[in-house]
Amino acid sequence: MLEVQNLSVKYREVTALSNISFSLSSGSLVGLIGANGAGKSTLLKAMLELIPAQSGQIFYYERPLKQQRHKVAYLPQRSQIDWDYPVTVWNVVMMSRTMHSGWFGRTSRQSQEIVKAALERVELYDLRDRPIKNLSGGQQQRVFLARALAQQADILLLDEPLTAVDKKTEALMWQIYNELRQEGKTLLISCHEWGNTLDRYDQLLLLNRHLVASGTPRQVLTPENIQSAYGGAIAPSTHDDHSEELLFC
Repeated sequence: MLEVQNLSVKYREVTALSNISFSLSSGSLVGLIGANGAGKSTLLKAMLELIPAQSGQIFYYERPLKQQRHKVAYLPQRSQIDWDYPVTVWNVVMMSRTMHSGWFGRTSRQSQEIVKAALERVELYDLRDRPIKNLSGGQQQRVFLARALAQQADILLLDEPLTAVDKKTEALMWQIYNELRQEGKTLLISCHEWGNTLDRYDQLLLLNRHLVASGTPRQVLTPENIQSAYGGAIAPSTHDDHSEELLFC
C-alpha cells in the first residue's frame, strides 16, 4: 500500500497542492487527471522530493517512501528531457542500473541482461546503439519506459507518457502497463486522455490543487466533480448519458 498523507506544496505564496491524501494498492493502475495547472506534475515530483513539500508524509508499506527510493521509477514529461544530449538508447536505459553499480563501477552481466530484456520488451533492442535524438517521439517515450522497467521498481510514476506518441507505441505501452499491474506493480499515470480510455484505470485521482475525488472512473467522473475540477472547461458528451464520455469544449 502506497499512502500519501496531507501533502501540501507552495511556490512562494501560491498554493500548488493543498492537503492531498490518498492510498494506492499494489497491482493497481491509477490515472491522475485534472486541468493544466491543477498540480499533477507537482504531485509526482513532491512524492519523489524533487521539489520540497510544505507538509505531508508518504509511506510505502508503513515505511517512509524516502527511505525506499530504489523502489520507485519516474518517467518525466517530454519537455523536461534534453533530447539533443549525445547518448545512445542503450546508455539511457543502463542509467537505471547505477544504484546497483555506482556511477563509476562496471556494470554487471546481470544488469546488462536486465537492460536487454527491457529494450526487447518495448521493441527497441535493435536500435540500442542509436542516439536518442534520432528516434521518433514514440520511440523516445519507449526508451524511457524501458529505463523505468530496467530499474525493477515496485512503483512507477509516469508523467504524461502517452503525449504525442503513435498508435503502435500507445498500444504497446498499454500492454506493458497491464502486464505490470498483473505483476503487482503500482502505476500512477498523469494523463490528458478522455473518453473510454479512462475506463482502463482501476482508480482515478481528480485534482484541482486539492483532491476533488478518488475512486473508480464511474465514481469520479460525475458532473459535480467535473465542474469542481474544470469549472466548465469540459462537458459531458451528448452521445449518451455515460459520464465517462467527455469532450473538450
